[in-house]
Amino acid sequence: MQLPWWWELGDPCAWTGQCRGTRRMSPATTGTFLLTVYTIFSKVHSDRNVYPSAGVLFVHVLEREYFKGEFPPYPKPGEISNDPITFNTNLMGYPDRPGWLRYIQRTPYSDGVLYGSPTAENVGKPTVIEITAYNRRTFETARHNLIINIMSAEDFPLPYQAEFFIKNMNVEEMLASEVLGDFLGAVKNVWQPERLNAINITSALDRGGRVPLPINDMKEGVYVMVGADVPFSSCLREVENPQNQLRCSQEMEPVITCDKKFRTQFYIDWCKISLVDKTKQVSTYHEVIRGEGILPDGGEYKPPSDSLKSRDYYTDFLITLAVPSAVALVLFLILAYIMCCRREGVEKRNMQTPDIQLVHHSAIQKSTKELRDMSKNREIAWPLSTLPVFHPVTGEIVPPLHADNYESTNMPLMQTQQNLPHQTQIPQQQTTGDFRLTTFQRFEVNGIPEERKLTEAMNL
Repeated sequence: MQLPWWWELGDPCAWTGQCRGTRRMSPATTGTFLLTVYTIFSKVHSDRNVYPSAGVLFVHVLEREYFKGEFPPYPKPGEISNDPITFNTNLMGYPDRPGWLRYIQRTPYSDGVLYGSPTAENVGKPTVIEITAYNRRTFETARHNLIINIMSAEDFPLPYQAEFFIKNMNVEEMLASEVLGDFLGAVKNVWQPERLNAINITSALDRGGRVPLPINDMKEGVYVMVGADVPFSSCLREVENPQNQLRCSQEMEPVITCDKKFRTQFYIDWCKISLVDKTKQVSTYHEVIRGEGILPDGGEYKPPSDSLKSRDYYTDFLITLAVPSAVALVLFLILAYIMCCRREGVEKRNMQTPDIQLVHHSAIQKSTKELRDMSKNREIAWPLSTLPVFHPVTGEIVPPLHADNYESTNMPLMQTQQNLPHQTQIPQQQTTGDFRLTTFQRFEVNGIPEERKLTEAMNL
């Protein structure tokens, strides 16, 4: 049976050939395995040393291909894997990187880049950067150390520095060695210096720029600072003349004669160019005159020692809690006394109120009660206040139509001709001398029957 190649790698008998019925590993397979193991272990345990110069741009690319072989299962020679890998970088013993060092990685499928301009304060001090790679598919991790040994540079800093703003580039695109070399070559053709170095590269987003819209392949923009040992050329000085300054204030492009040397690959915003001549800079140090509002120098901060005496906060807690509680309790008792113990009562109020005011108040309450009762049942008897006091015909005082316990809801809404209680039959003489009975219905006014028509009929 043909065994796979990795079976021989894990079989100890294949190494010695002393087991019964086993095959000895071929020299080619043994060499391949040793090369693979050496490559893996060398990557795991190796630390990289780099030697950048102070004041010169430092760029270090974290290649994904370098870390792919460290995530199991280990790929075979020649096998290509495309797992998403991200990186985390920090100064050893600290959660973040040094202030001069920056890191960028657009997607998990692109390489990461460490870049920045080392400062003179860190010269001679090795800076150890921990690089942790994460395989986002298998969740495996690998860690490397990058030791940055900052060297002192000659003629540091360069006396003439110019900062360009390139609109059509992102920072990771500008950090590529080919692109950066093309830009420095274009600057050298314009400036003609003997020594030209890239000092720093900064993304426009780090300067307060806005994220561009994802249309028309718009870029974020990048600031590139370069330094030289000779004064600025006349072409670079053209941006400082009044005509170009006026055009920049009107948001128009200035007229620069050497712009065509950059336009083929780099679109430079000449209104944002910055020219710094360090040979003419005057020291801005002023002696501080101590006076009102300026505290004396107290030296370095000395934190308190660990042997501090413990403090008991029980008394402070009681004072903080007891005093407000006691004040709240006193206010509660005063309010309770005022509301409960100082009430006059209804009887005392009625005794101090005039009788005529009580009568008016009682009449208002009675009328209100009747109106509420009427709103509940529309067919109850008429209110007593609306009934006539005198008879409409005789003028006599009449009693109420219904008693207090009379329920008008039992009265039928429609009465037939036979059961009408207010019908009266009177005789009426015919033309031939006979009489016939004529029925008249008695009318009521506010519940009082009207007999006027009946009396007139009887007098006929």
